[in-house]
Amino acid sequence: MKVPFLDLRAQHAPIRGEIDAAIREVLDDTAFVLGPGVSRFEEAFAPYAGRKHCIGVNSGTSALHLALLAAGVNPGDEVLTTPHTWISTSWAVSYCGARPIYADVDPRTGNLDPKAAEAALTARTRALLPVDLYGNPADLEAFEDLSRRKGIPLVEDAAQSHGARLRGRPAGAFGALACFSFYPGKNLGAAGEGGAVVTDDNGMAARIRRLRDHAQESRHRHAEIGFNYRMEGIQGAVLAVKLRHLDGWNAARRTAAGRYRELLAGIRGVVLPEPTPGAEPVWHLYVVRVQDRDRVLARLKEAGIGAAVHYPHPVHLQPAYASLGHRSGAFPGAESFAAECLSLPMFAEITAEQQEAVAAALRDAVRP
Repeated sequence: MKVPFLDLRAQHAPIRGEIDAAIREVLDDTAFVLGPGVSRFEEAFAPYAGRKHCIGVNSGTSALHLALLAAGVNPGDEVLTTPHTWISTSWAVSYCGARPIYADVDPRTGNLDPKAAEAALTARTRALLPVDLYGNPADLEAFEDLSRRKGIPLVEDAAQSHGARLRGRPAGAFGALACFSFYPGKNLGAAGEGGAVVTDDNGMAARIRRLRDHAQESRHRHAEIGFNYRMEGIQGAVLAVKLRHLDGWNAARRTAAGRYRELLAGIRGVVLPEPTPGAEPVWHLYVVRVQDRDRVLARLKEAGIGAAVHYPHPVHLQPAYASLGHRSGAFPGAESFAAECLSLPMFAEITAEQQEAVAAALRDAVRP
């Protein structure tokens, strides 16, 4: 049996009528940039993420950039973040003219370790930027405590964790601001690019709304250097439809994660993912760890299993950040994850038969 890594057709088929109607409304209104479709989504997503304000933008990367600017990050500052994630987290730091500073990850979860982060702080650190990796919240309460003690704003990168919770609080509800991506493959995905910043701070929200739209404080009057980071109307309309279905999709992913745990238990050489204590992950990705990962991945693909790797190269060892001077061995936990992580097919519509096929293929693939 061939099993895709992700099946967006299966997601869209049952709700195609709702999506088509929402897109038609945008076409009829000709509200292609921001507009009512985006506003309706913002009004629905803010309370979903436990916040007063949601500001829709054109990508998760843009959301991170604007959040860091609103948090007061300036050229020459430092932002403490993780080396094991998609590189956009560090891009946003660089876009501010700041320097990403890394600390190692929790060996159980792959998320940024709060104790390692505290040890890496310097006098120039102006923000904490942990990532909720793979849909599993970081130890955000520990980061909130660190933020309060050190007087450093916490910005949560929740790009992969729409609907996740930590001890009853939704992802996005921690710290000064939080950021989401709505790239199509996310649990809540647009029909293209999209992102959002959520916050309870009225002043930060107002500034981000200006900055996304060329920093206009009124028509043709620009308060500062701004950006064209506006969300498109069609993306807002599609996201508003999909948000109504997100909890059901996440529940299906949790069921699938539980089934994987049963099917994969006891396979020699396969380390199963561990959630943060007190977390309810949404399993954006189901990532196991295996030795000789590239050989195992090749065998899975030969068997028709759409496995993938997130992320094979730690950010501190990327050529783009060679100027930071890090060498192999600087963050052994992150480097170990990068060498061993293997993402198995995971989507809300995955069937028990498909998961059984994945488990059987993985059992064969890890054999010497």
